[in-house]
This record gives sequence, C-alpha cells and structure tokens, in this order.
Amino acid sequence: MKVACVGGGPAGLYLSILLKRRDPSHDITVHERDPEGSTYGWGVTYWRGLLDRLHEYDPESARALEEHSVRWSEGVAHVGEVATRQQGDEAFGIGRHRLLEILAARARSLGVRLEFEHGITDANVPAADLVVAADGVHSTLRTRHADHFGTEIRTGRNRYIWLGTTKVFDAFTFAFVETDHGWIWCYGYAFGPERSTWVVECAPETWTGLGLDEANEPDGLALLEKLFADVLDGHPLIGRTSARAGAQWLNFRTLTNRTWHRDNLVLLGDAAHTTHYSIGAGTTLALEDAAALADALGAHSALPQALARYERERKAQLLSPQSAARYSAQWYENLPRYIHLPPDRMFALLGQRHSPLLPHVPPQLYYRIDRAAGRLEAMRRFKRWLGPKVARTVQARALTSRE
Repeated sequence: MKVACVGGGPAGLYLSILLKRRDPSHDITVHERDPEGSTYGWGVTYWRGLLDRLHEYDPESARALEEHSVRWSEGVAHVGEVATRQQGDEAFGIGRHRLLEILAARARSLGVRLEFEHGITDANVPAADLVVAADGVHSTLRTRHADHFGTEIRTGRNRYIWLGTTKVFDAFTFAFVETDHGWIWCYGYAFGPERSTWVVECAPETWTGLGLDEANEPDGLALLEKLFADVLDGHPLIGRTSARAGAQWLNFRTLTNRTWHRDNLVLLGDAAHTTHYSIGAGTTLALEDAAALADALGAHSALPQALARYERERKAQLLSPQSAARYSAQWYENLPRYIHLPPDRMFALLGQRHSPLLPHVPPQLYYRIDRAAGRLEAMRRFKRWLGPKVARTVQARALTSRE
C-alpha cells in the first residue's frame, strides 16, 4: 500500500512507524511543511497507561520516549500565599522537539521517507492508496471538504498563552493569583532537566484589564513574571522563538467532525478532534488515533471497512476524554465558584473538575459527598459511566436541533 501522510507531528510519524513495522513493503511518505526541528510548544504530558500501550506497539520508540522523559507523581496548588500538595498518578513530561526527534529517527530507521518543507495544498495532493490528514487543527485537506466532514468549531471564553521557563518543577504545579481585574492562573510542569512548560490562562476581562491585550511580548512576559514571582523563584518566562510567532494569546478551539474519512482520505489527531489542554491529553489521543488506524488497516484488506472501523472505535473511545475536557474547561471558566474554598478543598475539586456532577452541586456539598464516597468503587464506576452518557445526550440533542 502506498501511504501519504500529510503532517509530521506525533500522530503522522507514529502511524508511519506502526504501518512499516506491520508490513515493510508499504510505501510511506510523511510530508511536513516546516523545516525539520522547527515546532511549536514546549513540553507535552502523558501517563503510565499510554507508555504501557506504546511498549506493546513498538517497544523501541517507547523505550526512547521513557528514557528522555521526566516524571512526577504529585500536584501542588498555590492560591495566593497558601500552597497545598497532593499525591497523584505517575505522569511524564517530554519536550515536543525531543518527542519528534525520537519518532522521526525511528520512522527513518524503518524506511519511511520524511519530506520536510513540503507543504500540501489543493494543487499537489499526493497520489496514494491512502492519504492521511495529520496536519493539525487548521488542516488544509480537511478544510477542502469541510462540508463533507461536518467540521464544527467551538471557541472557548478564556484567553491562554503557551510559554516556557527555566524553573524546573518537581510536581505538576498550579498557581492562582488574584489581581484588581480578576484571577489569573498557570499550569507548570517539567519536560527536561532545564525547562518547564508554563501555560497561563485568565478570563477575557482580566486579560484586557491587565493590559495583556496590548502589551508586546517582552512587556507581557515581564508582567507575568511579576504576578507569578513567588512560584517562579526568580526564573524568567520564555516566549515562542519562531520568527513568525509573537506573544500569542489564544482562545482554545474545540474541533469536532461528523465523519473522519472521505474516499481514501482520513483524518488523524488534531485534524479530527481537539480536547482542551487542561486535561493534558492531546498527544496521548493523537498517538492512540495512530494505533487504532494501524490496527484497523491491519484487520481489513478493504479500505472503506478499515476506515469505518477506525472512525467508529475512536469516536466511542473519545466520548469520555471529550466529556472530561469540556467540564474541565468549564471549571476554569467558572473559577470564582471554587477559588474561595479552603485551599485543600479547592485543590480536591480541581482534581474533580472532569465530573459532570460538579457544576450542578454546591461545591462544599460535593466535596463532602465525594470524600464520604471516595472509597466506594460503585460511585467511581457511576461517575466514569455518566460522563460518556452525558456526552451522548448532548450530541443527540445537537443532531435533533439541526434536523
């Protein structure tokens, strides 16, 4: 089979690795519009469960990924001058550059062709048995057929910016700072021995009130360093180094598609779906997409059946994380509802922000109920079950309203 993968991010590279491992005779080319080694972002996070699955699919790349990752198992939340720390699941961080280096090297070792600085447009779509659109949320190939795919984008309310810092955190770190214009907060996590990711978020009125909407990048970074001085311990914040990227404050765009394939074209990763960054699942879901597509192609010789199976299985598996991401984003958009709780309770509900029950129960009452029921496995199963059920109900209502 001849495969053209458009986009050299984690999803496209990992799919090429898995397909080549299954059948070295596959003719696979990854087309990436940017130069090799140039990428956005700082570090990405993932959890032990993903690493275990990667070891099953390709032990060599999984070992390299684990070797170059940092890990932590605690979270700490700073609210004003008070900090609280809690034990959590084992988590990992790795620089996005390093992740792509590992996957690109592994793909090349298997015989995959990587063509950098090779953008794909309407005029030069590669001739192939399978064309994979792994070119991100702004996918050119998906946009060509947006009506067919049923692309929908929902823009979040809050503003956020993706930064780095030389402060190396020993735990996943949250910090909430109150200003005269409202609360502003950050998520910080290490991805190497010298760097951490630093994502800052705030409501739009806080963003404009602090003047961040008009500040140039140096002035904006200086203000953020002052606001988060107690957590940064004198370390600087670092903006994006790409010449085409300034101080980019964004609104998160949640993207969904009614269908994920058209003839021999299939969507992968962020081209197919996005989930709010606050659950730290973007890279995990992209790699899982690649594994599911490789499995489907291996199980069916006929392409239509393989793509249908891939879409069906991944849509079902995404119901839970998409529900979690939606409620997580809403938690932060309604931060005043929780921020004045005692710090240990606020942090506990921060950990419960994925729950579909939390927005409908008074926070103090929810905390007491959750603490009392925390050891009851039946309650845990109910909460895990309810998230996808709520997601299905929302989707059904949306379809009905469109009809």
